[in-house]
Amino acid sequence: MIKAIFFDLDDTLLWDQKSIKEAFVATCKLAEERYGLNPDQFEAVVRETARNLYSSYETFPFTQMIGINPFEGLWGNFLDDHEEFKKMKEMAPNYRKDAWTNGLKVLGIDDPEFGYELAERFPEERKKHPIVYDETFQTLDKLKGEYQLLLLTNGSPDLQKTKLEITSELVPYFDQIVISGDYGKGKPDSGIFEHALSLLSVNKDEVIMVGDNLMTDILGANRTGIKSVWINRHNKERNEVIPTYEIKHLEELYPILEELNTK
Repeated sequence: MIKAIFFDLDDTLLWDQKSIKEAFVATCKLAEERYGLNPDQFEAVVRETARNLYSSYETFPFTQMIGINPFEGLWGNFLDDHEEFKKMKEMAPNYRKDAWTNGLKVLGIDDPEFGYELAERFPEERKKHPIVYDETFQTLDKLKGEYQLLLLTNGSPDLQKTKLEITSELVPYFDQIVISGDYGKGKPDSGIFEHALSLLSVNKDEVIMVGDNLMTDILGANRTGIKSVWINRHNKERNEVIPTYEIKHLEELYPILEELNTK
């Protein structure tokens, strides 16, 4: 009998990749207006310079463990109470400025002041573009009351709470919200799943985990003995991690739950 559902946040309920894309489009348009740069080319270059820079910092292993990607680093403030987050808070302003400034340099433009302007603009644009999938609220409306709902998300508490503030209608659906940066380790570590189980006082066979990421959501659930539902909206290739179920749309959860609850 399924009593609870764990949901991932980014790219499961919130379309984070699309929000980041929109922020890049708006910010890169400024570089087109100022210097005539091709915005798509500039975006690709900045994404690459951001990834390279991000992986060069001493905080990189921590960000991998907690689950904070380079593009979250381009708009997060990391006002969190942990030594590594304090380092990230110190690092973030320069990281942002350097990612954009280095991107300009790759395309032959040496203008650190404009790099700084772009770095400041990107977080504003990301906050303006919170995108929730069409079926998210409809699905949560149907499940709320019938199941305990828990949000299990990797990331900086400060940043994940910012995402939830700008989509505040999501929050009341959840009995508990677990953020990896608060717990100290991220998915796929089985400890964070065990912690989530204990918060709802349920056993692993009374829960399903719904998420878009095979290497965090699904792998972590599998390791903990929790049934996993991989939401694969964009026809990604499956790797060696095998989910219990695969769906393309959140509404496909209903027949799965029905089946599990009539066994």
